[in-house]
Amino acid sequence: MKNASVWIIDDDSSIRWVLERALGAANISCQSFGSAEDVLTALNQSQPQVMISDVRMGGMDGLAMLKQVKDRYDDIPVIIMTAHSDLDSAVTAFQSGAFEYLPKPFDIDDAVTLVNRALTHSNEQRRLKTGSNALDQNIETPEIIGEAPAMQEVFRAIGRLSRSSISVLINGGSGTGKELVANALHKHSPRASKSFIALNMAAIPKDLIESELFGHEKGAFTGAGGPRQGRFEQADGGTLFLDEIGDMPMEVQTRLLRVLSDGQFYRVGGHSPISVDVRIIAATHQNLEHLVQKNQFREDLFHRLNVIRVHLPSLAERRIDIARLAQHFLQRAAIDLGVEAKTLHADTERYMSQLPWPGNVRQLENTCRWLTVMASSQEVLVSDLPPELLNEPLSSSTDEDGQIISGPTGEHAQQSWKQLLQNWADSQLSAGHSNILEEATAEFERVMLRCALNHTGGHKQEAARRLGWGRNTLTRKLKELDM
Repeated sequence: MKNASVWIIDDDSSIRWVLERALGAANISCQSFGSAEDVLTALNQSQPQVMISDVRMGGMDGLAMLKQVKDRYDDIPVIIMTAHSDLDSAVTAFQSGAFEYLPKPFDIDDAVTLVNRALTHSNEQRRLKTGSNALDQNIETPEIIGEAPAMQEVFRAIGRLSRSSISVLINGGSGTGKELVANALHKHSPRASKSFIALNMAAIPKDLIESELFGHEKGAFTGAGGPRQGRFEQADGGTLFLDEIGDMPMEVQTRLLRVLSDGQFYRVGGHSPISVDVRIIAATHQNLEHLVQKNQFREDLFHRLNVIRVHLPSLAERRIDIARLAQHFLQRAAIDLGVEAKTLHADTERYMSQLPWPGNVRQLENTCRWLTVMASSQEVLVSDLPPELLNEPLSSSTDEDGQIISGPTGEHAQQSWKQLLQNWADSQLSAGHSNILEEATAEFERVMLRCALNHTGGHKQEAARRLGWGRNTLTRKLKELDM
């Protein structure tokens, strides 16, 4: 069978038979081999899209065969299966270029699912090779990505401040990109040719903050072996970014206020005033007004810093940007790690756009780096996401067409999803759309299937039981809904 999509390699005829039957039932053409040597010979005549091979076989073992296959046809995904699963064999398999590692005994549905993912990956590789879906990793990307209205306000603020050196206070949660905005404010200011110096107040021991900011003279304290410039001197003529300003000790706040007032300060242990011309951009995730009320932040310093305030939205407030940000981070991670950039399946984009992202953009970026290393296929599926994201409650939102994206969270979830459905139906009917019941039913079943499979860890029989379906019905629905 020269045109078989999948080659099965195992010296155990019973394993070959089981896999042949399972793949045949899934309409996947396959061919079996009892030895690695037969496979290498057959490769001279034709090549499969995917291989699934045992490790321990008579004659050449699966890992030795894998190495030769990858040397000749690097784009063929090879799934390695073994009954002798341990850390060393798993690491060796992946280091040798295995697409995935499947320990025996395995669930036959899991094996078929894995083969389908490998086939998807193989097809994607072919498209990339022909250039039809190639990603140019050298394309310039914007400094800050954001199409959401809240981010457009940030862009407008940066534009308005581009001719100014006025102080700016940036408010935003952890991981929202405050330093990125501060850098943009500097880059698009009259001080762009001078230094941009960043200092995180929360990351420095309190007894060292004063020295970090203002420098010190020789002998100012134990360990001060010589004079040292502080961040103010380093930023002279440029911009000093003080992140997490709310964590600055009160005594240092007093010295900072004095510098902002007259442009002069003394190094720690120094006796001669030093003059500087520095623009201050401060940032915090805290509510400075509340800190002022609790006497934990100087009111006069707050008013000095709070000349212009820029608010950075959380990622949950700019869901329209999540898919584009994710693709950007996947491409950047691929460049950093020297691998091919992965893409997101449409279901994965929708799912990720519904997550709460408490760590904001930083969490999304870290997730994309994780996926670049850990996701098996070129196209990232929902099931490829880190386990902690698969158990996150989804948020309530609708898209621009009024389509329901997900159900709400919290104590009113049981009551409000029906109202959301009614709102959606009203908007669709008002817009003159037809066949909305068919569309809503398909989306409803897709959401229920995804949730059930997530809750059962991908176990189809248990998911079918929880939904009240038979196993065959669930399998049929997955195919009908292209999941």
